Amino acid sequence: MPQVLLIEDDASVRDGMELVLRRHGYGVETAATGEEALALLAGERGAAVELAVLDLMLPGMDGFEVCRRIRARTVTLPIIMLTARGDDEDIVTGLEAGADDYVVKPVTAPVLEARIRAALRRAEPAGAGAGVGVGASGSAGTGAWAGRPDHGDRSEHGGLVIDRAGLTVTKHGTSIALPPTELRVLLELSAAPGRVLTREHLLASVWDHTFLGDSRLVDAAVGRLRAKIEDVPARPRYVQTVRGFGYRFGPL
Repeated sequence: MPQVLLIEDDASVRDGMELVLRRHGYGVETAATGEEALALLAGERGAAVELAVLDLMLPGMDGFEVCRRIRARTVTLPIIMLTARGDDEDIVTGLEAGADDYVVKPVTAPVLEARIRAALRRAEPAGAGAGVGVGASGSAGTGAWAGRPDHGDRSEHGGLVIDRAGLTVTKHGTSIALPPTELRVLLELSAAPGRVLTREHLLASVWDHTFLGDSRLVDAAVGRLRAKIEDVPARPRYVQTVRGFGYRFGPL
């Protein structure tokens, strides 16, 4: 039974969402404030939490700060943020703070449950079995940036070492901790260096958003990824933007 932490200050909304989630087979912990949620996560009950559903409009510490603090503690916990408005600035700020996905209230039970299921799938080991996305059949690219295999699924790209079997990333020998969503974006792009992948492709393969896609999810995840793996994020070498099309992995 997956354990979900629901952080929502409106008691009626919180109770309704808790009921829906329990009916779908989830265990639910609840918190009415960000402070309460952080305390819960720091305690024994927090160890069982597998996903957080976080309202942005909280009393006291707002959801943006709660998201940042959760992400500072752990990169692996999926966070789905709830916003009462479809406000672009709120959504972008929340995604930049480390949220993996978002839904706009009022949200229907099927949409929320679908987003939770997709987020939990993303948190599972990436690249298992047949590999991620285009890895097995995509173009191998050309030149040194096609990746130099060391052994098995380990490849080096200009100092960036990606171990697809061990799900680790290092740069010049230093380990880089990546949340599941960012790791999956990197695995998807690096599977075919030099090949341009559209935002729609990444949404479908990483977020499983085949009908609710939002390119802001991709752009925010790429921005967070660049901040971790690029020497100068504003001038990326690894994850490049191809204007009007999407992203590719490879050097300028």
